[in-house]
Amino acid sequence: MTIQPIDVARDEDIEGFLFDSPVSIMREYITTPGRGARLHRHPYVETFIIRSGRALFTVGEEQIVGVGGQIVVAPALVAHRFEVLDAGTYEATHVHANERFITEWLE
Repeated sequence: MTIQPIDVARDEDIEGFLFDSPVSIMREYITTPGRGARLHRHPYVETFIIRSGRALFTVGEEQIVGVGGQIVVAPALVAHRFEVLDAGTYEATHVHANERFITEWLE
């Protein structure tokens, strides 16, 4: 086995199957308040690892403000969305517990 690093842009999406990985990632870099993902769900868990900024997350019936240094988890099949707050930069890695992205958009 040869281990090779993969260069990834700060806002790039990577499906795991391309690299024999059981997870896929979305790297988010958003500088505009109000931007984010509209309501959707996945048949697997999505974990948001927030490195900087603030975003309002809606997961099911709950809302929470996630900030840099925190992790937010959306369970499988639970509708969720997020919206960047303030004028700061939201930078995060969203980990999809699946080798391919599967998304059901609800709005």
